[in-house]
Amino acid sequence: MSEALDEMYLLGEEKMEKAISQMKREFASVRTGRANPGILDKVIVEYYGAPTPIRQMAQVSVSEGTTLVITPFDKSIMKELEKAIIKAELGVTPNNDGVCVRLNFPPLTEERRKETAKEVKKYGEEAKVAVRNARRDMVDHLKKIEKDENMPEDAVKDNQDKIQKLTDKYVGIIDAQVAEKEKEVLTV
Repeated sequence: MSEALDEMYLLGEEKMEKAISQMKREFASVRTGRANPGILDKVIVEYYGAPTPIRQMAQVSVSEGTTLVITPFDKSIMKELEKAIIKAELGVTPNNDGVCVRLNFPPLTEERRKETAKEVKKYGEEAKVAVRNARRDMVDHLKKIEKDENMPEDAVKDNQDKIQKLTDKYVGIIDAQVAEKEKEVLTV
């Protein structure tokens, strides 16, 4: 196999891995009825003029499975912290006791669970689109290599099959993770 083919497979697989990583980051922000510190990943606080993620400026812990306790390292930013959480529209109201901010996550309603499951499917579809785009790029690259290196037809066919198997593998991983997350969301 030529270096160009090796590079094509490496690049393609890397893009597919990135699609799955992105999907996992999106899953972390999905509310499941249990407190999950990952939901705060998208919340940014203005800290001395610089946008700062909450997890860099506070200790975040889970209490009793349904409450997130956010204890800032600098108590003077409690108001900004509270404002950022409200602005992020997480669906929970922050309770500030002067020492920490508590976020109580009520159990999700059946309707909200179904909406959340749809959101999970959407993230899975976006990941599949990214994987298919990586496959398309690989096939285009293969055609270019075929012309440049005057590749035999059966070698091209073998490589196309290999690309499809790689795509199927990643789509399978995405489907399994979407199903797992959906189950987590729909479980009361």
